[in-house]
Amino acid sequence: MGDFHQFGQVTTLHNFGTRKPEDIEKELEEFSLRRPISLVLPSLFSELEGAALKHILEELKRIRYLNKIIIGLDAASKDDFEFAKNYFGKLPQKHAILWHDGPRLTAVDEELRKHGLSPPEPGKGRNVWFCFGYLLATRDTDVVALHDCDILTYKKEMLSRLVYPVANPLFPYVFSKGFYPRIHHSKLGGRVTRLLITPLVSALQKLCGPNDYLSFLESFRYPLAGEFSLRTHLLPDLRIPSDWGLEIGVLSEVRRNHNAHSMAQVEIADVYDHKHQDISLDNQEKGLNRMSMDISKSIFRKLATDGEVFSLEKFRTLKATYFREALDKIDSFYNDAAMNGLKIDRHSEEAAVELFASNIMDAGELFLKNPMETPFLPSWSRVYSAIPDIMEQLVEAVSLDNI
Repeated sequence: MGDFHQFGQVTTLHNFGTRKPEDIEKELEEFSLRRPISLVLPSLFSELEGAALKHILEELKRIRYLNKIIIGLDAASKDDFEFAKNYFGKLPQKHAILWHDGPRLTAVDEELRKHGLSPPEPGKGRNVWFCFGYLLATRDTDVVALHDCDILTYKKEMLSRLVYPVANPLFPYVFSKGFYPRIHHSKLGGRVTRLLITPLVSALQKLCGPNDYLSFLESFRYPLAGEFSLRTHLLPDLRIPSDWGLEIGVLSEVRRNHNAHSMAQVEIADVYDHKHQDISLDNQEKGLNRMSMDISKSIFRKLATDGEVFSLEKFRTLKATYFREALDKIDSFYNDAAMNGLKIDRHSEEAAVELFASNIMDAGELFLKNPMETPFLPSWSRVYSAIPDIMEQLVEAVSLDNI
């Protein structure tokens, strides 16, 4: 059961356990008549072979308020794609699969490449970007939700709570972010949020002074949650990050065009578990190692666009300040976990903090060495301006693939 505490700039919508999920779903069926609701599922083919996605589909089958489901499929051969069509064909809702490795979408990507507008690398950012482009091209959705395909504890009410704040015409929100406790096999999870973002934001506030953007980030209980929903009129000008800073980047982009009062965070689950990333201590291109670099750079870039000036000396001070903040947070999380009968491995927690501290410095140096880096994918407004028939190309490619 959630509390009623409101903190920071963003409205928090709790789950007090006082309303049946079926009642929310019934309302959403009414809302969807005025605001059609769609769901985007970015997926690797390997996830079709796991238990999580199979269970998610069983839950989705029972939802009646969805207008359609868009599946972005990565790392799939022709045989894999044929398997995927049969796999998702059991959904009762309208649905379409974007086969990103197929010849038709590859041809669309080549057209984008000729104009310098193609995503630079595969990944979740590229997957989501194409799905949003297709959603805009079909012009039949007013609210879109997105969540990952590796959620082991998925329940259909997670989606209904996620979209409700944006779908309700009496609410002012254009964007909704999910949050939940991260507990895995009696262990406290959410390492990147707990051990990187929370102490990093605190450290930056000490160095940079009062800052609206940092206060905005601090408002979110789980800024890295992969579950969010938004009104589709935001999509044309939304610049999706291409790296692992996707979740932080989307928050920053929505804030750029809308004030915090039009954004909400909503409690969508009491228990949440999904595939856990390895920390990859010896490889800066994988796992939480890569993620911590991309997230740090994303925050630095946003502060720089707001006028913050960085230097090598400032990043050295930030590393030291962060390290002290993070170690203090470990004590707090350890005590919280102990009181609730959960486990925390202090050695691995401190090892993660040491890695993140090093990566904050490395990310700062990379930021200073490459000020012209453009990590954001182009907005679909820009793409449409450069290639006026791109929407028709995208719809035709997806339609022919899904025959």
